[in-house]
Amino acid sequence: MRLLDLTGPLDALSFPNEMHQTGGPAPYVLRVVSERGGLVSSSCGLAVATEPLSAVDDSTIDTLIVAGGAAAFRPTSNQAAVDAWIQSHAALVGWISRRAAQVRRICSVCTGAFLLAAAVQLKGRSIATHWSSIQLLSTCFPDVIVKPDRLFVNDGPIWTSGGVTAGIDLALALVEDDLGSEFALQVARVMVVFANRPGGQSQFTVPLAAPLHRGHFAELHAWLRKNLAKDLRVEDLAARVSMSRRTFMRAYVAATGRTPGKTIEAMRLDAARMALEATNKPVKQVARETGFGDEERMRRVFQRQLGVSPADYRARFSLRARVRTSTRTKKFEARVS
Repeated sequence: MRLLDLTGPLDALSFPNEMHQTGGPAPYVLRVVSERGGLVSSSCGLAVATEPLSAVDDSTIDTLIVAGGAAAFRPTSNQAAVDAWIQSHAALVGWISRRAAQVRRICSVCTGAFLLAAAVQLKGRSIATHWSSIQLLSTCFPDVIVKPDRLFVNDGPIWTSGGVTAGIDLALALVEDDLGSEFALQVARVMVVFANRPGGQSQFTVPLAAPLHRGHFAELHAWLRKNLAKDLRVEDLAARVSMSRRTFMRAYVAATGRTPGKTIEAMRLDAARMALEATNKPVKQVARETGFGDEERMRRVFQRQLGVSPADYRARFSLRARVRTSTRTKKFEARVS
């Protein structure tokens, strides 16, 4: 597994045990189990001590959480590799499947959703996984509804989360479900994380325009990237590829799966994100240079697509902002000392 897929939720669920009132029962009894037990290596090389599945009394399981991180479930994999991995771990899949009908709730973290989908009947259920593996999950399990931008999803007894740290968001939601929002907020404060993190996974995705390098309209896409600040009308784009407006629209949607307007918006959003991350240009200037025209229009697109404002996005992802914060902190510490 990926280490944080396990330890993130595990720590979030351990804090309530430390915070409960003296003399009362601890809210959770936490156990880490694996197919055969013993030491299990994580993605970073650190081994984790586990109990074997056979050591767990089925009647004591309230919440079952499946961690992610297996190489077969990464975006560079394919359906054949996923199927082979699942077949080679049939005992584990079967164990999860049998327990799913008995537990109060069953959860997955990150690409643990693949294992959950293989073990549990999720037809028509809404689930989440890491943003980079969404397409692979949808291909392998077409009957499930994958929510691409959600940090976590609760659909009945099924709880699933997005990539890596979203397992902490999921665990806090479980704490809130069990112990109330006030207690969950206290845990979030101790962990120094958002109790309800704003926005979704789309804030963390790589630029959306990358796949557009290939295909029939590759040259048009290359030209668009260099001319995002211009007034890009469909008629002008059609003329550049020597087509009528109607033919161009029909051919473009067939080739790319979206309208030219959606592509241009995605390109402008990518360009704005990179400018906010890598430069200290004012937000108004970024909006103008990337073709949004004005700050308000760019803000609406950021809110709709990423769930945050351009200013908030820069505050989270700009390396320059981190450097300035670090410098201010060092100056403050120097004055205090």
